[in-house]
Amino acid sequence: MIFNEIYSAYYHTVAKIIESLLSGRRNERILEKIVLENAFSESVLTILPALKSEKWQLMHKNLTTPLKHTPTMPLSTVQKQWLKAISQDPKVKLFDVDFEALRDVEPLFTMEDYCIYDQYSDGDPFCDEAYIKNFRTILSALSQNRLLKIRAVNRSGRTVSMTVAPKSLEYSEKDDKFRLIGTDRRCGSIINLARILSCDKCDAAEIPAAPNPIESKETVTLLVYDDRNALERTLLHFAHFEKRVEKIGEKKYSLFIKYNKFDETELVIRILSFGPMVEVTEPPEFRNLIIDRLKRQQKL
Repeated sequence: MIFNEIYSAYYHTVAKIIESLLSGRRNERILEKIVLENAFSESVLTILPALKSEKWQLMHKNLTTPLKHTPTMPLSTVQKQWLKAISQDPKVKLFDVDFEALRDVEPLFTMEDYCIYDQYSDGDPFCDEAYIKNFRTILSALSQNRLLKIRAVNRSGRTVSMTVAPKSLEYSEKDDKFRLIGTDRRCGSIINLARILSCDKCDAAEIPAAPNPIESKETVTLLVYDDRNALERTLLHFAHFEKRVEKIGEKKYSLFIKYNKFDETELVIRILSFGPMVEVTEPPEFRNLIIDRLKRQQKL
């Protein structure tokens, strides 16, 4: 294990409880709130009774602690090596995280140690200075709830300008691209970050009164025949989609996947990669897309 169990939610929660006790905040409701915010809902039935009964000898029954110092949890060597390896991912550098403390640490692995075989090779230019600047401007606008003035190249190759209310950033592992999800004055906006030429935060006075809602998601229903571990492979393949699964028979499952309309073509291709193990049952429009593509493949 890279991260030891002593760094788990229970240990962090107890550390925060001890910190609260040392600072003089010894109200039982405060301690319950700490547990609910940092552990699991049922942990109230485990952590506080163990502390109050002195089974865990870290708190007395009068809500004081024998400890004199706030607990600290320094990282192990392996954890530092893992973080150093993660810091070498170009996408991590977009977030302007300071890894100076890991300067002399050897990475646990490097980008050359593994190969992603099911990803397109024309991903975003994560190391490009203009791309990094635009990315960080969008992040700042999201955190400050500010509008963006954007100049971008559309699918026709024309340069367009728009004022966008950013809602979220979305990463496609398959495409290796970031997309900005938001709304402008005319319609919903889904913009590939690599197409953005420039973006700047707007003044508060430029905020439109009521931007249009984001495009709603579609749902496709798949019938999965769990032969040759097909169900597990399917769930892993569509791990980044919102989904749910229901067992409907012996080795038969219904898989409901929610997707954005602009992901439709990619979703068709990915479903077809499972061959006869996966069948589209609903909606009829999506099923027809599968049939049309199969007919085109047959002609070729």
